Amino acid sequence: MANKRERHAAILELIGARPVGSQEELRKGLRQRGWDVTQSTLSRDLHELRVARIPGPDGPRYSAAGGQDDEEADERTALDTLLPALFDRIDGVGEMIVLHTVTGGAQPVAAALDAEEWPDVLGTVAGDDTILIICRTAAARERLIRRIKTLAGAA
Repeated sequence: MANKRERHAAILELIGARPVGSQEELRKGLRQRGWDVTQSTLSRDLHELRVARIPGPDGPRYSAAGGQDDEEADERTALDTLLPALFDRIDGVGEMIVLHTVTGGAQPVAAALDAEEWPDVLGTVAGDDTILIICRTAAARERLIRRIKTLAGAA
């Protein structure tokens, strides 16, 4: 477990020190620090650390869920961190919601939505800047729209 903690610390240091745009670039940085990890291990680490690939002015880059201490980070979800930065607009009809993000933002937001495991959500389908969210009922759609707007700071 200590090795995993040290590897996680190295990942956070790497993405905090400079923009890192791909897993391969991150793997090379880790390898230079003595960590030879597989792509699947790195993907799992990024998920556990709540690191997402977000669009930036110079292209996509990895970003941690924020600079909070460990206790606060445990309470704050990836969705809480991603939505304010990536949300554009939201609308819905029937049991469906269409959530628009900035370019490149749909995949990390959809993954964060799926990780929440909200009972009102049957599933998500993400493109580059649009997410289709299928809800259990029309009433669930309304609850989710309000909740997502609140998390995004758009309420």
